[in-house]
Amino acid sequence: MSKKNSQKNAVPYVTVEQLVSEHDQELQLHPIGAAHNLQRKIHEPTVNRPGLALAGFKKYFASKRVQVFGSVETTYLRSLSAQERDERYRWIFKTQIPCVVFSRNLNPDAALLKAAKKAKVPVFKTPLITMRFINLATLALEMMFAPRCNEIGGMVDILGVGVIIRGDSGIGKSEAVLALVERGYSLVADDVTIVTRIDNHYIVGTSNEMTRNLMEIRGIGIIDVAAMFGVRSFRTEKQVNLVVTLVHWDKLKEIDRLGIDNEYAKILGVEIPHITIPVRPGRDLARLIEVAAFQTKLKMSGINTAKALSERLLKKMTRDRPAKG
Repeated sequence: MSKKNSQKNAVPYVTVEQLVSEHDQELQLHPIGAAHNLQRKIHEPTVNRPGLALAGFKKYFASKRVQVFGSVETTYLRSLSAQERDERYRWIFKTQIPCVVFSRNLNPDAALLKAAKKAKVPVFKTPLITMRFINLATLALEMMFAPRCNEIGGMVDILGVGVIIRGDSGIGKSEAVLALVERGYSLVADDVTIVTRIDNHYIVGTSNEMTRNLMEIRGIGIIDVAAMFGVRSFRTEKQVNLVVTLVHWDKLKEIDRLGIDNEYAKILGVEIPHITIPVRPGRDLARLIEVAAFQTKLKMSGINTAKALSERLLKKMTRDRPAKG
């Protein structure tokens, strides 16, 4: 990875405000009453149903997670006496939980809202059924907690192959990306790609939301790719399948002519296939990157041309070798 990259470790926590603002569309969280202390921290990328704690089993309570109350929890609470409910609420809110969410648009009772207000814990409701909310919230939190960094270089989706194009400043990265977009491929990011490690084994690239679908072309300025080439000319994110590094021809000591040896670039600890393309005047960089993506796609499907040629040569050498004796 380039030394210029700004790498981050796994996110130690996210705030309730971040969860609500960044995933409002899918989670549909609506505050009940005043929104108390939205800066409360969520320390674990999943959610918890506090049924056992409400029933009195307080050991191993997951207090660092978002607490979800569904129909089971609310029905059970109605079966308790007012004194028992108050005692359970006091205990739960003393554990410093980040927030409470009621699914199915269920409404909490006045005692819970009073305890939440005293502990300054925000309470929300969502129209989603409980398991639907749990699945969506877990996915959202896992993405927010995932390790991420900035990879210096643009990214293009070439027929399903996510390609990060990097190299020294002024070498022609943006021009190559623009030429690929003109050929009908999709821009993911220009100049800086935000990469995130998902499930510890693959990398997803995206762009900064402020500059999404925009490109800077030296001598021209900022262009809107979507307005110029259509909405199909960009996508918000894509798995990274290939890293292409553009290097000036005279800076390369050796040039791999066959491509037998596989090279890899490490991004957030994950090895991504890597190809170095020499740059000199007259070379069609966009075409070369396109072919590199096609070659990677063939390898992903089990076709390795260089390896096949090597095996063909070995068979011929074995066949042509004179017999002993």
